[in-house]
Amino acid sequence: MKFSKQALLVAMLPVIHAPVMAANVDIYGRADVSVQSSDDGEGNYSEIKSNASRIGFKGNHALTEDLEVVFKAEFEIDIDGDGDTFKQRNQYIGLKGVFGEVLFGKNDSMLKQSQGKADVFSDLNGDIKHLWVGENRLSNTVSYKTPKYHGLQLGLTYVAEDEVDGQDALSVAAFYGDKKLKKSNVYASVAYDSEVKGKSRDGAVSGYFDTIRATVAGKFSGVTLALMLQNQEDIDTGEEMDGFMVSAKYSLDKFTFKGQYQGADHKDGDNRSGMTAGVDYKLAKSTKLYAFYTSFDLDTVNDQDYLAAGIQYNF
Repeated sequence: MKFSKQALLVAMLPVIHAPVMAANVDIYGRADVSVQSSDDGEGNYSEIKSNASRIGFKGNHALTEDLEVVFKAEFEIDIDGDGDTFKQRNQYIGLKGVFGEVLFGKNDSMLKQSQGKADVFSDLNGDIKHLWVGENRLSNTVSYKTPKYHGLQLGLTYVAEDEVDGQDALSVAAFYGDKKLKKSNVYASVAYDSEVKGKSRDGAVSGYFDTIRATVAGKFSGVTLALMLQNQEDIDTGEEMDGFMVSAKYSLDKFTFKGQYQGADHKDGDNRSGMTAGVDYKLAKSTKLYAFYTSFDLDTVNDQDYLAAGIQYNF
C-alpha cells in the first residue's frame, strides 16, 4: 500500500505542476514610511506614517495564442501599526486578447487612471484627492479597455448597483501616449464620471458626482510638466467645483526636485488650495529617500501643514 501511494503521487506530479508552469505569477509590493510633523488644523504633532504601503500578486495565464487570463490581488499594509494590517486595493480577474482587456472586481475608475503620473505626490499628504473627488477605487465593477491604436486607447468602468436602492454608475476615458513618458514625449487624457460616489479627503464634499477631468503632461528640456483641469458637480445639490493642478519635476544626478500646486474653487463656497514641494534621492533603482513640505489653505477652516522625510522601497 505504501508503494501504491508513492506511485500515485509521482503520477499526479506532472498534472499538478503543469498549470503552475503555464501561469506567470509575480509577487510585488512597496514599503513607504515617513517621519512627519503634522498639523491637521488643530496643532502640531509628530507621527510615523505608512503611505499606502502594499503587497500584491498579479499574473496571467495563456489559454490560447490570442487569449489569456489576467488577475491581481493587492492589499494595503499599515507598516506603522496604527490601522488594520490589510486593506483591499485593486483585486480583479479578467480576459485579455485582440479585443482588448475586460476585468471584473475592485479597480480604479477610468477617471482615476486618467491622471497618469501627473500627481507627483500621489499617496502622500499632497495627493490631489485631498481637495478633489474622483480618486475612486470602486467595488462591483466591470472595466474594459480597447487595444491601443497609434497611441490612442479608450476605457470604460461600469459600477453595478449591488442593492435594490442603489444606482449604477459609469466612468469613461480616452488616453493618448505613455503615462510614464518613456515611449512618448506627451501624455494626454480626458475622462468623465457619471453618478459616481465619492468624497474629498478634507471632508469638504461627499456624495454622488458628475465629474470631468482633462490631463496633459510632457517633457521639455529635461523638465516634466503636467496640467490637470477638473469640474465636479454634486448631482443631489447641484453644487459645483472648478479646479486645476500644475506639477513639475526635474532630475539632476540622483536628485529629483518636485513641486505641485492645486486649486479648488467651490462656487458659492470655499476657495481651497494646496502647495507641495519636495526632493527625492535615489539610493538604487528600487529605493529612494525623500522629503516634502505640504501646506493647505482651506479658507473658512484651519489651514493644514505637513513636513516629512521618508524612505520608499519597491520590490
